[in-house]
Order: sequence, then structure tokens, then C-alpha cells
Amino acid sequence: MVDYLDQKEEIRMVTDQQVRRLFKMSQDSKLNKSQAAMKVGMHEQTARKYLQLGKLPSEAKKEHHWSGHKNPFADVWHELKSKLEVNPGLEAKTLFAYLQREYPGQFQDGQLRTLQRHIKRWRATEGPPKEVFFPQEHHPGIMGQSDFTHMSTLGITIKGIPFEHLLYHFVLTYSNWETGSVCFSESFESLSEGLQNALWTLGGVPTTHQTDRLSAAVQNTTDDREFTLRYQGLLNHYGLKGQKIQARKANENGDVEQSHYRFKDALDQSLMIRGSRDFDSRADYETFLKTVFIQRNRGRQLRFEEDRSALQSLPLRRLDAVNHLKVRVTRNSTIRVNHNTYSVNSRLIGEQVDIRLYMDQVQVWYADSCVEEMPRLRGEDRHHINYRHIIDWLVRKPGAFANYCYRDDLFPSTTYRLAFDRLKASGRVKYEKQYLNILHLAAKESESRVEAAILHLLGNDQRISFEAVETLVASELPEETSNRVRDIMIGPINIQQYDQLIGQECMQ
Repeated sequence: MVDYLDQKEEIRMVTDQQVRRLFKMSQDSKLNKSQAAMKVGMHEQTARKYLQLGKLPSEAKKEHHWSGHKNPFADVWHELKSKLEVNPGLEAKTLFAYLQREYPGQFQDGQLRTLQRHIKRWRATEGPPKEVFFPQEHHPGIMGQSDFTHMSTLGITIKGIPFEHLLYHFVLTYSNWETGSVCFSESFESLSEGLQNALWTLGGVPTTHQTDRLSAAVQNTTDDREFTLRYQGLLNHYGLKGQKIQARKANENGDVEQSHYRFKDALDQSLMIRGSRDFDSRADYETFLKTVFIQRNRGRQLRFEEDRSALQSLPLRRLDAVNHLKVRVTRNSTIRVNHNTYSVNSRLIGEQVDIRLYMDQVQVWYADSCVEEMPRLRGEDRHHINYRHIIDWLVRKPGAFANYCYRDDLFPSTTYRLAFDRLKASGRVKYEKQYLNILHLAAKESESRVEAAILHLLGNDQRISFEAVETLVASELPEETSNRVRDIMIGPINIQQYDQLIGQECMQ
């Protein structure tokens, strides 16, 4: 009977709190053991056991190290273990699939989890040692880290047009003071511009600058030099010691990597408060970015003062963030710069020109003069063709227009494309020559005045021709006509119409 009652007490799970109260009450001389057990809600026999034991239930619990189930992998574990010792990265799924192939019908899909537990236990007790991360102490004014991060997930637009860009992000590792600037590629020009902006905003220079293995900075070839010549020159100018992380070890640049996430999250919240992700200009967006940086840096002021007091002085001037190249103009009246194609005036065909490649623009210099300036293309295998550079010869060879590989660049706006389509639809044999003559007129006179003339003809449903356009341009048709016609009003969208369409589709 006592054993049965004792088992019932064990089933009801005596708690540590009950036993503590029992120990306390047993010291009261007015209570016997039976009364003390009753007050804590425990059977007398159980109370005597814990009083004799002098331990809490959690302390008295015996641990067992055996499994209640037979190990289904006991016979093949030696084979699996040998494979894991040779290739520790093998996954349980891979090994389980191997067992099912080698031992058909012996292992069922539901046993995969069991194998995963066995392999996990092996890795923790017998497997190779795991990489250890060593927290570092940061000291004032010693290190700045920088990196690029893509900003496309934030959905920024400039006047309604998606603004695809990156952010060059700079962080002082001691105070976590941060700043950054907009850029469009991980080029040396972007790195140089971004780093110099950060240092001059900071008002001093830390001892070390650390980056990941950017091709713009780190010598990733068999060359003995650690950094590229241009990046080393930038470091020397500011008295910086360069430092790079190991390959595929982004955690070594952890401060700036974490700041990427936290800054973009803070920017996202600020955009929500603002109520819009659209900006009137790039300058407005950059001003907004600076405001977010200032707000985040306010809470770091005390440690930042320690950082700033330990910084080195800035040099007397900045370095120009520009790459100088020499290229020869092809017979196509184009140049190839960083895997992209740009047109130049046909007069320069065959000549060697100097290229000054900035972060945002490309300048073409000849005979110590800047003869062309154009926006720098982003990415590779893109092209920027200005019809004014080639139109003089294209009107003499109109047959080349039909299959010209850069033909789409010869439509300065949608209006010019509409004019070409109207000419083509008219059935005239020499419609391409007519369009090229209109384009030639735009190059000689004014692109906007020619566009206004085309819009006047389209708006009045008149026939498009070179002669008609030339006459209107000569009559000095007001250019405001162009702006007035191009303003397109889009009415509010009625969502109910879409619901009706979906309902009709479902009924079908």
C-alpha cells in the first residue's frame, strides 16, 4: 500500500517548491512530520523520503543515458563515420540517400531525423573543430571600415523613376560613427570619392582603413603587391594603412556589415514616416540620407569625441577621384571605355583621345581641351550614342539606318519615334531618309523646336514630312507646345473593374 501511494505521489510530480516548504516546516517544533507533509500537499511517506534524502526533486532525479529505442543505424554507423571523417561537410540527407540506395528497403523516409541527430552528436563530440570567432577590442581613432551595399530593396524613386544605386558606407569601429554617399558601381572612382567624402566629413584620418576584397582596391592576381597601385596611392596621400579581410570572411568587416542592415532599416522607417519614397531630385534624396546619418550619430557623441581626438590630420587637399585612360576612336565614331561604348564626334575618327573617368561622368579630352562630356554608364556592354555625332554621314548613307546596331539611340524622345512610325505607315519609299533629314534638322537647329513642330503636326492630324517640319521650325513655333502636349493626365484607377473581370473569369 505504501509503495502504491508513493508511486501516486511521484506521478503527481513533487516540486522543488513543495520540498523547500517541507524542509522549512520540519524545523518547526510544533509540527510533526505528518502535519508538515499535509500542509505542503505531500504524502507522509514521500515527505519522510525527501527529509531523509536532504535533496530537492531536481537534485535527486537520476539521469539515464540509454535510449528506449533500438538504433536503426547501428550496423552501418561505422561505414557512415568513415565517410564523415574523410568529408566532414557531408549532410545527413546525402548519407541517408546513399543508405537507401545501398540497402534497399531497410531505411524508411521517417528515419532521416534520427540520422540527423546521430550526425549532429558526432560533430559535437568527435567531428572537426569549428571556427572560433574572437571578439576584438576597438581603440579610438584606429580603424575605419567601409563597404558598398545595394539600396534597391528600399524602392527609392526620383520623379517617379526607380533610382537604382548603391551606398558607399564608412564606419569608425570604436564609436560606430558612420557616413556614406550615393554611387552606382563598386569602381575605384566610387571608392575614392566615397572614402574621401567620409574623411573630410569626419575631419580627420584614422590609422587604418579596412575593406573587403574589392577588385578596385585589392590585388587579387598573382602580383606580389597587396593593393592596386591607385588604391595604394590614395592610402599614401592620406597616411592610411590599408587592411583587407580574408576571402569569404565577411564577418571580419563586421562593424560595417552590421551597420548596412541597421542603417537601411532606419532609413526604411524614416521613409515610412515621410510618407513617400519619391524625391524631386538626387540632391533632395542625398540630403535626406545625410539627415538619417546625423540622427543615428547623435547617440554616439561621447565615444565619437574620443575617436576624433585620436585622428590624424587631413592633407592639404583632396585627390581627384578620376581614372585617366587613352583610347583610339574607331571608324564607327565610338570609343570603348570600361567595357561600355560611347560615341564621339566623327571628326575624331582615328585619333587617340584622353579619357577622364569620374564616378558619374566620362570626359573626352583632345589637344588639352575637353571636347565631350557624357554620363558614365553603369554595368557592362552598354552604349551611349549621340545622334549629333554621326548624323552628318548617316543622311548620306540612309540605307545604313535600318540595321544599325544602335538604331534605338537615334530616337531622342518618344515624339521622334512617333514621327518615324507615322512616316513608315505612310507608305513612302524613302521614309527612312525623311526621318534622318528631320533628325539632321534637330542637330542643326534645336531638338526641342523640331519636337514641337512634330507634335503640332501630330496634334492636328497632319501629314509628317521633312518639308512640313522644316517649315514649322522656320516659323518659330513656340516650344511650349511640346510641353503642353506631352503632359499626360492619368485618371484614378477603379479597382472594382478588376474585381468584376476576375469574377467573370471565375464564372467561365
